[in-house]
Amino acid sequence: MSTYLLCIPTYNEAENIVDILTRVLALAIDDLEVLVIDDASPDGTANLAAGIGSERIHILHRSKKEGLGPAYLAGFAWGLDRGFDYLIEMDADGSHQPEELPRLLAASRDADLVLGTRWIPGGRVVNWPLYRRAISRLGTFYAEISLKLPYKDLTGGYRVLSRKLLESIDLADIQTLGYGFQIEIAMRAHDSGLVITEVPISFIERTKGASKMNRAIVLEALVKTTRWGFTRWFNRR
Repeated sequence: MSTYLLCIPTYNEAENIVDILTRVLALAIDDLEVLVIDDASPDGTANLAAGIGSERIHILHRSKKEGLGPAYLAGFAWGLDRGFDYLIEMDADGSHQPEELPRLLAASRDADLVLGTRWIPGGRVVNWPLYRRAISRLGTFYAEISLKLPYKDLTGGYRVLSRKLLESIDLADIQTLGYGFQIEIAMRAHDSGLVITEVPISFIERTKGASKMNRAIVLEALVKTTRWGFTRWFNRR
């Protein structure tokens, strides 16, 4: 059977991590293990995760906060080294619903990358302020047009990635720190001719803790997407 590793990056998610992990374990999915990738959270997030005492939960302790991209890359390397077939991305703040994970895993049987998508029929966003909706919709639209990618949620972070995908792209060449990381992964998977599918999800705004989104993250994604777009345009000439 395939083996799945759920990668959950954390920084100061003490108010959410136990609930999320408890809900994941309650799914009782065969061959699913969890890796909490903690960037030295001063609030004790890693200790709370370890305190659950499950053999299916692993903790990757990192020395400092470096951003979403480096955290996921560290988690992917950990999982690939240990033979996992699929690596799953999920936020730690409760915005991604663990109960929807079985649908994403089912879709991964026929795809190399499964995108949990908010902006297709069946998807929804709950309690998100208007400016966050605008950033997400405009960000995906801009990336879709600039990079000519036919996907409706390029910045979403609830995903399933196959070993084939991760071994076919040069992970060492990825340097995006924030949510632009999600765009870059989808772009590279698309350019490699891999199978990508979208599954509708419900995205529910966090009720505890502080969002990690800031202007620097948005700007990084905008600048890098623009550069990628120009590079792709010149290469097609």
